[in-house]
Amino acid sequence: MTIQTLNIDGKKLVVLTEAAFAELMEKAGVLPPLPPANQRGARDALAFADAAIARKLISRRIKAGLTQKELAKCAGVRLETICRLEGGKHAPTRETITRLDAALTKAHV
Repeated sequence: MTIQTLNIDGKKLVVLTEAAFAELMEKAGVLPPLPPANQRGARDALAFADAAIARKLISRRIKAGLTQKELAKCAGVRLETICRLEGGKHAPTRETITRLDAALTKAHV
């Protein structure tokens, strides 16, 4: 892993690739882990999809600078929905995905 630093306003900042940042977030327990691979390297598809959606949702929310509560309000969904989705335990409906995407796209602009 290559690490670069920047000095902005007298503060030294570390620049990471998105993959390295995701790895650190997973190790810190921020991102749900992907399901383990079996001996042939295959993973449970549904568990993988739930975890992948959760990881992307968390990353986009953080990039947009939103808390879970703020995202829930912007998307018109319950906070509990955001918590369950980010935990990687539930798959969102198409309507929920559409609402979350619209809220995150608007917040990121």
